[in-house]
Amino acid sequence: MSKIAVIGSGTMGNGIAHVVAQHGYQVNLVDISKDALERGLATIVKNLDRMVGKEKIDEATKDATLANIGQFTSLKDATKDVDLVIEAATEQLDLKLRIFKELDQNCAPTTILATNTSSISITQIAAVTDRPDKVIGMHFMNPVPIMPLVEVIRGYRTSDTTTETIMELSKRLGKMPVEANDYPGFVANRILMPMINEAISTLFNRVAGVREIDTVMRLGMAHPMGPLELADFIGLDVCLSILNVMYNGFKDSKYAPCPLLVNMVTAGKLGVKSGEGFYDYSISRKAERVSSQFN
Repeated sequence: MSKIAVIGSGTMGNGIAHVVAQHGYQVNLVDISKDALERGLATIVKNLDRMVGKEKIDEATKDATLANIGQFTSLKDATKDVDLVIEAATEQLDLKLRIFKELDQNCAPTTILATNTSSISITQIAAVTDRPDKVIGMHFMNPVPIMPLVEVIRGYRTSDTTTETIMELSKRLGKMPVEANDYPGFVANRILMPMINEAISTLFNRVAGVREIDTVMRLGMAHPMGPLELADFIGLDVCLSILNVMYNGFKDSKYAPCPLLVNMVTAGKLGVKSGEGFYDYSISRKAERVSSQFN
């Protein structure tokens, strides 16, 4: 495997492209516009500069990484001759299904099609292709250049060969792959999202305030970040989407999103990306001030 396409140059896509290119693979990074690609590449450059400053890599590695990244606005051109595609588009089922239908038509029969989805069924995505044995989940954690885990999710018809190939590639990228089967939320979000949802419910029921809840989990449970701050970082819309996938998949009330989360997303309070969630990020991306709505 030598050439990999990454679909989407947003937070996850540019992080995946960064890691793949840094480990010597040629990357075709594709998005719908040149502006989106430029923003993604600027983030990669910023993160590489930070790594140089911390002496984790040298300038030569930075230059080689950037030289490995090609930019495309045509999905067909970006994926026609690659060994693997990693889709990191917005977490919307209809969009992913459209992308995988097109990939199946454009890519060589041997190309593996992976999705970075955090909750959507791999089996459902694979069903729109004629290669379900070569469709797999490759769920990186955010921020991709730092977090060591990759959840490798097998769809119902994903082959052993495909799984072994992706497990080995993940190791070559310096990650620790963990294999999981295709059920709503997989492992990470099946455990994480109910915890975040319960933290939001604890706030909703006025048991304690935003900072108090996060402090209990940081100092009492040794979490590096409180669940409400983490939710802001992930994106409250993403948290809601994942909870809805699990609620619809299991039909179990324990996955039902807290009404406060639903209202915040409806009001456009999405966390860091919108400048306000449980915390106020209007001054910086750090959770320095609790949002005024909770004071």
